[in-house]
Amino acid sequence: METLPSHRHSEARQRGFTLIEVLFAMIVLMVGMVALSSLAARTMVGTAQSRFMGLSASLASEKLEDLNRWPTWDPHVCVAAGTTAGSLTADVQAASVTCNSITDTVDYYDDVEISDSTGAICETVSSVSGGAQVYTTTCHQSSGVIATTTSATANTADIGAVAFHRRWTIEMDQPITGIKRMTVLVTLENGFMNPPVSFQLSLVRP
Repeated sequence: METLPSHRHSEARQRGFTLIEVLFAMIVLMVGMVALSSLAARTMVGTAQSRFMGLSASLASEKLEDLNRWPTWDPHVCVAAGTTAGSLTADVQAASVTCNSITDTVDYYDDVEISDSTGAICETVSSVSGGAQVYTTTCHQSSGVIATTTSATANTADIGAVAFHRRWTIEMDQPITGIKRMTVLVTLENGFMNPPVSFQLSLVRP
């Protein structure tokens, strides 16, 4: 008679988990896995966004340096007093500009494609020369050799190539009289990121 309670306690200890306890544990585990997956996805998106933002910043700086190399009187950067050339919201193509008795056709936008074909890092920039579209590709080989080629047709995009679109404006008498402000907007074109990554940078010069 005295051993019955002890036997009942032993059976209670050995019966294991109930179905409700198992389901609750599975729900907790699933919630934890979803949270970890969401964190990993956000981390990957943030890393990719930082990469593309860095590339956009480099391309904006590169274009500003190119524009800054032109002398003040060159049609590529010459703007009448109080006016603005180019646009950040639309492509301004083949505008005929005359400055210091020099006339040239000037585009205020271009496209840049960066790829890693055959182990080389290549950058293709489109521009207009003599009224015709020209594609200039610069490849940095792993050996350290830099090769530049020019073509009248666009290169076939490599898998994973990153394409950017650049637009710029040149404002005269901004922010003050006698000063020229140049602004470049770079936008990622491929759709790798949603919303698209964009970067804007300005430079002032006499």
